[in-house]
Amino acid sequence: MGASGARVPLSRRHPWLLPAAMWLHRLRRWLRWRVDERRGRVRWASSYGVTLPERLQRHSSLLLRELGETEMWMQHNKVVNLRLASRHTDGLLIRPGETFSFNKVVGSCTHRKGYVEGMRLSGGRAVPGVGGGICQLANLIHWMVLHSPLTVTERSEHSFDPFPDNGRVLPWGVGCSIVWNYVDLVVRNDTGVTFQLLTRVGERHLAGELRSSAPLPVSYHVAARDEAFERRGDEVWRSNQIWRTSIDRRTGVVVGEELVKTNRARVLYPVADEMLTAPDPGAGRIGISR
Repeated sequence: MGASGARVPLSRRHPWLLPAAMWLHRLRRWLRWRVDERRGRVRWASSYGVTLPERLQRHSSLLLRELGETEMWMQHNKVVNLRLASRHTDGLLIRPGETFSFNKVVGSCTHRKGYVEGMRLSGGRAVPGVGGGICQLANLIHWMVLHSPLTVTERSEHSFDPFPDNGRVLPWGVGCSIVWNYVDLVVRNDTGVTFQLLTRVGERHLAGELRSSAPLPVSYHVAARDEAFERRGDEVWRSNQIWRTSIDRRTGVVVGEELVKTNRARVLYPVADEMLTAPDPGAGRIGISR
């Protein structure tokens, strides 16, 4: 048990058990995939098609961020990995009743498939790893999905806030962590409309669109609220809430609002004293909707 009474996982109390725990988790997920497919419990999105007519959301993110010189080579390699991974998601259809799994669509990122050592976050640090950087593609897809009625059934974020907000255009706390086949982004289509992912790597940006086979009655605006940095002893912790607002496309009237996620993570970069504040509803909102 931890100080708060929560049970601490065995692999965290005994880190040497982590490789075995991850192997068991991967085996369990692989077996679940096979059983779900054979028994018809899940229909996995796996087909591609021509571009659907309705664009719901588009977004692009910089491929290279200004970090330390020791990390730049990993960022350049990350672009190689993103080019390979984005080909698997480009044009993918998520039909009614189907489920999209990032790991199932992209697959294992190995040297044999052309992936190289890119930037991965491990324990809050940027370290090299084969296939590193594909989380940026998962981040892009998750952000676009938040602007649709698709249901996110599985998502795991990084447990640290490793980089300051220089140039950030998306709210902190909407990113994803991806580890084959241990941590995944899974999205289910519970509607009667077909959706489609378009993803590509350009000269400077990773770009994406989410499209649909028919227009939707509402649009969505996603934003962060209650942004706060708090010092706890020698550590600084960041927190916020991610909210989604539904807007009637015909009238422009707000028809719904929901709390998507409450985030809290330890900050790994210096934070100026003037940024240390108590939570303030409505402060520091960041959000983009198109």
